[in-house]
Amino acid sequence: MPTTSDQDAKVEPRAAMSKTPEKRSKTPEKRSKTPEKRRAEEEEEDEEELLPVAVEGSSLALEGSSDSEESLFSGLEESGSDSEEDDEDEEEEGVPGSAVDPDGGNSQETVEEGEERGMTEKERALLKDKTDEYDHDSSDEEDIRNTVGNIPMEWYKDFPHIGYDLDGKKILKPIRNKDELDDFLDKMENPDYWRTVPDKQTGSEIVLTDDQVDLVHRLQRGQFGDVNFNQYQPTVEFFSGEVMIHPVTNRPEDKRSFIPSLIEKAKVSKLVHAIKMGWIRPRRSKEERAEEAGRYYDLWASEDPNAILGRHKMHVPAPKLRLPGHEESYNPPPEYLLSEEERLAWEQLDPEDRKTTYLPRKFSCLRAVPSYSRFIHERFERCLDLYLCPRQRKMRVNVNPEDLIPKLPKPKDLQPFPTTQSLVYRGHTGLIRSISVSPTGQWLLSGSDDGTVRFWEVVSSRCVKTVQVGGAVRSVAWNPNPAVCLVAVAVGCDVLLLCPSLGDRLLIGSTEQLLSSYQPPEEKGEELVVWTTTEGEEHSQGVRLRLTHPKAVQQVVWHSKGDYLSSVMPQPSSHLQVLVHQVSRRRSQNPFRRSKGLVQCVSFHPLRPYFFVATQRSVRVYNLIKQEMTKKLQANSKWISSMAVHPAGDNVICGSYDCRLAWFDLDLSTKPYKMLRHHKKAVRGVAYHPSYPLFASASDDGSVIVCHGTVYNDLLQNPLIVPVKVLRGHTVTNDLGVLDVTFHPSQPWLFSCGADATIRLFT
Repeated sequence: MPTTSDQDAKVEPRAAMSKTPEKRSKTPEKRSKTPEKRRAEEEEEDEEELLPVAVEGSSLALEGSSDSEESLFSGLEESGSDSEEDDEDEEEEGVPGSAVDPDGGNSQETVEEGEERGMTEKERALLKDKTDEYDHDSSDEEDIRNTVGNIPMEWYKDFPHIGYDLDGKKILKPIRNKDELDDFLDKMENPDYWRTVPDKQTGSEIVLTDDQVDLVHRLQRGQFGDVNFNQYQPTVEFFSGEVMIHPVTNRPEDKRSFIPSLIEKAKVSKLVHAIKMGWIRPRRSKEERAEEAGRYYDLWASEDPNAILGRHKMHVPAPKLRLPGHEESYNPPPEYLLSEEERLAWEQLDPEDRKTTYLPRKFSCLRAVPSYSRFIHERFERCLDLYLCPRQRKMRVNVNPEDLIPKLPKPKDLQPFPTTQSLVYRGHTGLIRSISVSPTGQWLLSGSDDGTVRFWEVVSSRCVKTVQVGGAVRSVAWNPNPAVCLVAVAVGCDVLLLCPSLGDRLLIGSTEQLLSSYQPPEEKGEELVVWTTTEGEEHSQGVRLRLTHPKAVQQVVWHSKGDYLSSVMPQPSSHLQVLVHQVSRRRSQNPFRRSKGLVQCVSFHPLRPYFFVATQRSVRVYNLIKQEMTKKLQANSKWISSMAVHPAGDNVICGSYDCRLAWFDLDLSTKPYKMLRHHKKAVRGVAYHPSYPLFASASDDGSVIVCHGTVYNDLLQNPLIVPVKVLRGHTVTNDLGVLDVTFHPSQPWLFSCGADATIRLFT
């Protein structure tokens, strides 16, 4: 029979074995002691051997281990040596078998000793796996090789460095030479590729261990990270279930515990007020909730807009399908059946253009009617129409159409302006392209394609003089200076300066003296225009100077002072399109080095040294003193035909061949202040009245529209533009109507010339 001590030794082998090295180390000390002391110490050790061991393992390899191992095998601390003196004795004596080696080199020796002492396989496996934890220490403080701190690495993603060290120097990022191909090869060849993750802070790649991969998998499954954690362990009750005699606290109750709360009273009064006002609805009874839950209604029960259910106040009923007619019958009347030609014409039409989506057919009986092939398609389209087509109730706004029209003054309040045709000037045989009035308003000048220039008396419509110029006259202009009696006529490549010899003889004499007092300079340079003094028959007809240009002249225009004259020669890609001539010095100059676009017409500013040049789509304003462009007006039209400048100089009107008239306010914007589209055909000419607030436009539709245009001195007030009269009288000839228009200098009279070889005066 085994004794009690043998059974204890079998039950607790680890505790007994853990004392073996200590007993060995204490053998010399026991020998020096008396037998009574040794017997007493052995009895104390036997009592300690009977204590339960809490943690598996052996103390053979733990006495020289680190603190972290002691925390792991915390149950072995109580079963250690009796005192620190025993440990010191062991270190001094150096007894073999005491695993004190810090490098863990005696682990195999310890295992062999454990086998000799009858250790279990589990204990031997623990001793085999036992290594020093400081060999592969990877604490956070030591593993971080860059000292940038715990900051987001995204801050440095666009920089070549990853941070700064303690000395303030940049820590460069590790060089990454791996491209997608290297990454693919690494993925194919490296068996640990799937468990390799990059470390953003250190820039290195870390291979996860099996324990770390297992930890990740457990966290992904929603489990605890620690395997040994028991989530179903019994809870420790904070309060015991036993009723105690004494209370937890014996503090007397507050006064507020038995006095009605004022805060609760205020809250209750607010709730009562909200219920009275209807902001909060009290909880309804079960019967009311059941009644509301069972309140069903028919969606199509009432489609009357005035009797819509309260829940659908903005409901708009869908339009009903058209009821079938005779053509949809299986036995329609003969007049509804299509013939072969009608059937072919129906098939050739687009589905949108067909009156019906089917062909009427006739069957002998209802049993012979086949299934409709487009049934599902039409039902589907009907469903789409029901829930995809937006239907909205629009409130009709009762607006008086007269309120939408801007409030403009009546034309009667804007008189005087020309209203009726008074005189017709006949005598030309070809279409009249240009007219001009003398500064006094007594004489009228006209140029025609029949090769003549005629001078008319305004009041009597009598032709007082006719000058043969030998070609079609493109433009005429009377000198605006009342101290000079001079006329410019554009014929082919020449500009003729005529002295009509009409009116005051002193005025005519001063004009002749001005032209004859010219002294040519000694040195003549290259001239763009040849100035020639006429003689003989031309001189007798009144032609005094001939200006020969390199190309055909389209327009001539005078400066307001009467000494300067400008001519236009529209030629594409030419820098000689505009020339300026000085009559007193008989010299010409080209103001532009190169032309931007095809020049249509030019005009001088009536007061300032500005020069307006109109191309096909824009009007450029140049400062002649500074020799620079100050503004560029965008006409928003395809082709500008004519231009006129307001007598004050702050407004410009442009007519175009696309039936538009653009009014520009130079102080407001470079875009048109107002676009007038009153004409039905191309606008040929525009003009301002020198003194009255009137302007007119002539068109190929045979009409002249007179408009009232008031310009205010206040810059904050926009011009007032009101069409007042449409003047008709010219007949359209060869798709050409009124070609030019001009105003009388002092009276509200209007002169117009057209392709019907007549000049008409409207007063």
